[in-house]
Amino acid sequence: MALDKELLDILVCPKCKGALELSPAGDALHCLACKLKYRIEDDIPIMLIDEASPLD
Repeated sequence: MALDKELLDILVCPKCKGALELSPAGDALHCLACKLKYRIEDDIPIMLIDEASPLD
């Protein structure tokens, strides 16, 4: 099951409050402003700054 479209519309980057984009593989949310990637595990986005990784 993918993330709900309504949830994606309201989620923002916890660091800069900017927009997030779903990765092409659907396994992470990308903040292009901060260049961070927030992974998605079991359809739950892990929105912790300390758990984010840099975009490739």
